[in-house]
Amino acid sequence: MNGVMDERDIQQIMHEHTDYLLRLAFLYVKEWPTAEDIVQDVFITYYQKSDQFEQRSSLKTYLSKMTVNKCKDYLKSWRYRMQILTNSFSSKPKNHRNRLVEQDEKLELAEAILRLPLKYREVIIYYYFEELPVIEVAQHLNLSDNTVKTRLRKARTLLKEELKNNQWEVLLHE
Repeated sequence: MNGVMDERDIQQIMHEHTDYLLRLAFLYVKEWPTAEDIVQDVFITYYQKSDQFEQRSSLKTYLSKMTVNKCKDYLKSWRYRMQILTNSFSSKPKNHRNRLVEQDEKLELAEAILRLPLKYREVIIYYYFEELPVIEVAQHLNLSDNTVKTRLRKARTLLKEELKNNQWEVLLHE
């Protein structure tokens, strides 16, 4: 992007990328309000530093990488660790809406993915949800192709083990 970005430009970029970035952030941090904060921060950072964006990759890829980095920073933060500790002392019973939603097979699968350790979850996200080839996943994560393949294999094994007792009526027949 050359020169100064105006308000219409940033609004158009936000309109095109917000939903995707929110889903991506949620897959990392597992909380919608936090995902929203992270995506908002991504857009603010991009707006402030838009003149530094080099078009070596697509804007979507650039914003995705910023989002993933901010998610990882959040997961390492003191704020996140304190929240985990607080939640462990005050776990609330699930509300009626959550119980109904959890019956959906796709939600069960998504929850299983969210329970994976981060290094396995992120390769699953890039490979299956982003539909990136192994070589691009490796580039995004600064890993070797073989490491990505190994993590994918391990993630599939962990998911299979966790979901082995589920009775899949819809997903197996799609």
